[in-house]
Amino acid sequence: MSRRPIVPTPTPRLSADRIVRVALELLDRDGLDALTMRRLADELGVQAPSLYNHMRSKDALLDAVVGSVISHVDTSAFEQLEWRAAVEAWAWSYYDALLAHPNLVPHLAASFGRVDVGLAQADAVFAGLRRAGWTPSRATRIAAAVRYAVYGAALSSFADSFSAEAASYPNLRDIEQLRRQPARVDRAAFKLLIDRFLAGLDAIAPD
Repeated sequence: MSRRPIVPTPTPRLSADRIVRVALELLDRDGLDALTMRRLADELGVQAPSLYNHMRSKDALLDAVVGSVISHVDTSAFEQLEWRAAVEAWAWSYYDALLAHPNLVPHLAASFGRVDVGLAQADAVFAGLRRAGWTPSRATRIAAAVRYAVYGAALSSFADSFSAEAASYPNLRDIEQLRRQPARVDRAAFKLLIDRFLAGLDAIAPD
């Protein structure tokens, strides 16, 4: 009996969306330095030069990845809520979007101002704060401060950064309790930071 010929599985069609998705998977798994055009091409099963039909450079690729990630940040609260609740909602949405991709944070911090999605979000935040009566200078500083807080909080886990040996230090003997619940500790710390930041703004808020 003749055997049926083996039909090779076709390689999925190369597209900008697929390149960005696989690049983000690679970046999440192996880190920012591991993402090269050659390595990405191997992951996609194509030749590296074919990537340049969709992405003109590695920086353009990374900017596209940034745009994909921060497209999940919600700034709509600035059109629906008073400024304090809007800042809080935006901060948490931003934190959650970046928390899933901490390896991207260093590039995001450097490229935010040139990515279309980021610029649209910055415009929405600034407009919302200005409508609430904040001066341009104050609105800019508020938005920058929230971004600093989010980048730092999403970059790495405070609770996960301690080794078991930390318990040998006299004032860190209960470190295991922290290490067992890193997400809970980290979110509580971020909440404290945002709550205190907003409380401070209340003292200087426009009438």
